[in-house]
Parts: sequence; structure tokens; C-alpha cells
Amino acid sequence: MGGSVVPIAIGPKGRGTALLERAVADAGAELVDLDAAAGLIWVGGPQEFPDTLPEPVRWVQLPAAGIEDWFARDVFARHPGVRFTSAAGAYSASVAEHALALLLAGVRYLPEHLRARSWRQQEFFPHVGTLRGATVTIVGAGGIGRALIPLLLPLGARVVAVNRSGRPVTGPGIPASVETVPADRLPRLWPRTDHVVVAAPATARTRHLVDAEALSRLRPTSWVINVARGSLIDTDALVHALRTNSIGGAGLDVTDPEPLPDGHPLWSLPNVLITPHDSNPPHLRSVAFAEHVRENITRFAAGTALLAPVDPEHGY
Repeated sequence: MGGSVVPIAIGPKGRGTALLERAVADAGAELVDLDAAAGLIWVGGPQEFPDTLPEPVRWVQLPAAGIEDWFARDVFARHPGVRFTSAAGAYSASVAEHALALLLAGVRYLPEHLRARSWRQQEFFPHVGTLRGATVTIVGAGGIGRALIPLLLPLGARVVAVNRSGRPVTGPGIPASVETVPADRLPRLWPRTDHVVVAAPATARTRHLVDAEALSRLRPTSWVINVARGSLIDTDALVHALRTNSIGGAGLDVTDPEPLPDGHPLWSLPNVLITPHDSNPPHLRSVAFAEHVRENITRFAAGTALLAPVDPEHGY
């Protein structure tokens, strides 16, 4: 940007927060109206996004990590000359922590412990497991997966990371010994998987990635954790697997449908933990998003690679 102060707008107008305004200032940028902006920090949804953008706007930062709704509304196709970035990776630490909590709770048989109203030690003993020596397959080794791996390894788990390319997953606390497998080889992993954490983006290709066939190849003690999007798991197949005890259980922060309606079978199954899509609660999300915005404005001003660029070809 030639050392000039970068003009940044926050939209929809009037929806900016003190945290975001501070992030703009901390990045050395200037907060301006949209007509004069080179970059736009958008805090609304796709339904509110303008059909056209002023000529100076060259970059838009979106507030969500999962952006399937933006593709559904053809937002990117309508703005071919504009770079978009998502918030992918911004919320990884919080979501990874939640995934670990769900997994540990399941493996340690906490759902039944929490329901108990009498001392049933001998009955519970056979069902209490451990992550030591267990193989945890992380389906979608992006930001959440990279944050989760260093949490699992000290507990003695073996981790298999699954990504689109099969290139080794790297990052702080991730040793080179962590196995990385391309997504097209995922079916081969199910028989040697003890537990699954689903953290992949929602696209047409990932819908029902965990289906009846996958669930049938897991172990009777396997827990399936979903902190991504409900559509990645075939809900009907999951309910069947849980009812027949062909898997150990499921920890779900997301569901399909969502919100999960009252009376849905998942609510009544004893081997299910459901949290209402709160792995990334607002008070944590706003701080993490502001930091993501600050970093991306700094990179935009310097002309360096932006965090979490949207790839229309791959759908995220």
C-alpha cells in the first residue's frame, strides 16, 4: 500500500464494536465510510451483504469460519474482483478445547455418571476408557485440527490428521511424526480408528462424510465428535448406530437439523452429549475475531498473504 494509511470500513453501518474499531486503529488503519474504503470488515450475514460494492473496495473480511451460506447466496460470484477472507482459524483454540472436552467426557463415561442417582461403580467400570494409546482421527486438519493435536498428544493419544491434500500438518506443538492422510483415503482409516473428531468445512463434497458405512466400520467403543457442521454426519445413520450400540457414543456441538428440535431422538439417547453450538461463545468469539481482523488489516496494508482466503473452487 506504499506506506499510506489504509482506509477500512465496518459494515453494516452502525454495527461496529469498540473491539473492532480498536483493531482497525491498532493495525494503523483509518476507519472510514464504505464509499472511501479499500477494505471492508463485515459483521452481518450474507442476506445483508450489498449486491454491489464501491469501486475502491478490494478486500472483504467475513465474520464466520464456516461460509457455506455465503456460497448459497452467490456472494463471491457477484463480486469477482474482490478478495474475501473468512474467520477460519480465528476461533480454533476455543473450538479445539470444546472438542477435547466432549471426547474426554465420552471416553470417561461421563454422560451416564451425570445421570446416575445411585452408586453404580461396578456397573460403570467396564465402560470407562482412556485416550492413552487410542487412535484419534481428526477429519479436517485445518485450524481446529492443528489446535487440537497438541492437546491430544500429551494424553498419550495417537493422532491421524486428514486433510484434502495429504501434505503433512504442521504448526506449534505438532511433531513431524504425526500421520497425515489425504481425504480420499479416509475409508481406509475407519477400521483402525478408535475415536473421530469432525472438524472439516461444510461443502457439497463433505456432506454426510460420516455415513452409515463409516459408522459401521468403527468400534463399539468409538466416540464421534462433531464441532464443524451438522451436515457432515448422516443424522439418521448416527441415531441408528447409537441405538444399536455399534459405536460408543457421540459428542455434538452441531447437529442436522439445527437447532435440534425438541423430541428429536438424539435428545433421549443415553450415549449422546449435545451442546448448543456454543464451542465458540460470543464473548470469546468477539475477542478472537478482533485479533484476526487486526492481523489481516496489517497484512493487507503490507501486501502480504491474508489469513483464511476464500477459495471459491473448493467451497471454503
